[in-house]
Amino acid sequence: MSVDLDAKTRGKREETKASNRQAIIDAARRVFAELGYGATTVRDIIRATDLASGTFYNYFKSKEEVFQALQDETALRVRPRLRAERIRARNFEEFISGSFRTFFDFVKNDRTTFATMRSNHPEMSRVRIDTPEVIAGFDELRADLEVAIENGVVPDTDPNLLMASIVGVAFEVAHEMLTRDLAVEDTAKFATALFLGGVQALPKRKA
Repeated sequence: MSVDLDAKTRGKREETKASNRQAIIDAARRVFAELGYGATTVRDIIRATDLASGTFYNYFKSKEEVFQALQDETALRVRPRLRAERIRARNFEEFISGSFRTFFDFVKNDRTTFATMRSNHPEMSRVRIDTPEVIAGFDELRADLEVAIENGVVPDTDPNLLMASIVGVAFEVAHEMLTRDLAVEDTAKFATALFLGGVQALPKRKA
């Protein structure tokens, strides 16, 4: 009986820890949206939760760490959707258009996090953008490109350069989409046409 009680106690403790951590991340998302990254302080984030002030530091050392956790959470939410689109693609156009459309739709519906990432506030220069889950997302894209190239879905070119190009266009065009409040579908068509028109001219990989 004591073993079961101990297990329940540990389970409850872990549940509380996960709940507290999530509460801090959710509060940070709201506060960053309201005040902007630069103006936000740890105290602002704590005030947006029901937690005691000291509880914050049990989970994060700074607002930079909270933002990095927010980035990881965002990456975890969008990655399965992106992979599903890439896996079902039957040709290069579907691979590219599905990826862009899914990413732009996600950004449009979570513009707060993306806008904060793109902030030019001086403090952002100290924040790591290459968090573990973000990097994992890039690695997944590279792996999917390699498989698609092997299967003839994507033209035979350098997967690393192609991955970097897709990511670069996705982030820059998404920023323009939000700035000008462009439609997701129109933005995805533009980015897709850009790739379809240019990728055929790329050099093939050396044997």
